[in-house]
Amino acid sequence: MNVALYQPDQPQNAGTILRTGACLDIPVHVIEPCGFPFSIKAFRRSAMDYADLATINHHADYTAFENTCRKAKQRIILLTTKSDCSYLDFKFKDNDVLMVGSESSGVPENVHNNADARITIPMRTEARSLNVAMSLAMVLGEAIRQTEHSNKLLNT
Repeated sequence: MNVALYQPDQPQNAGTILRTGACLDIPVHVIEPCGFPFSIKAFRRSAMDYADLATINHHADYTAFENTCRKAKQRIILLTTKSDCSYLDFKFKDNDVLMVGSESSGVPENVHNNADARITIPMRTEARSLNVAMSLAMVLGEAIRQTEHSNKLLNT
C-alpha cells in the first residue's frame, strides 16, 4: 500500500499525511509542483520528527509518478468527490496507491480519467468535501483492514 499527494498546497496536511505514512509504514509519494517549497526541513515543521521515519518518494510531475506506478504494476486509486463508488464497496490490493488531489483544486480531468479507479467517501450532498488528510486516513484504514497490512506491522 502507498499513498500519493498530487500537487499538495497545504504543508500542514502534507505533514499530517507523512506522519500517518511513517506510523503505518506506508510510503508517501509527493507529486510536484507543490504549493510550498518541497524539503524535508519544511516537512519536519509540520510532521515533527516523523518525517525522518517516513518513506518519501518525490516526483517532478504526474508523468514521472505515473511511470513509476506503471513499472511497479501499481493501481492508482483516486479519492474524489466525483465518483459513485464508495470506498467501503471497493476491493483494495496490497500494492495500490491511494492518491488525493490538491486541497484547493483536486486533480485535472486527465489525471481523474487516467486513474485505475475513482472512489469516494459517502457524505451529505450539501457538504463539499472532507479535509484531504482526514479523507486519506479514513480510506487508508479500510484498505489496511482489507489487505491485512496491520497484521504485518504487528508481526514485525
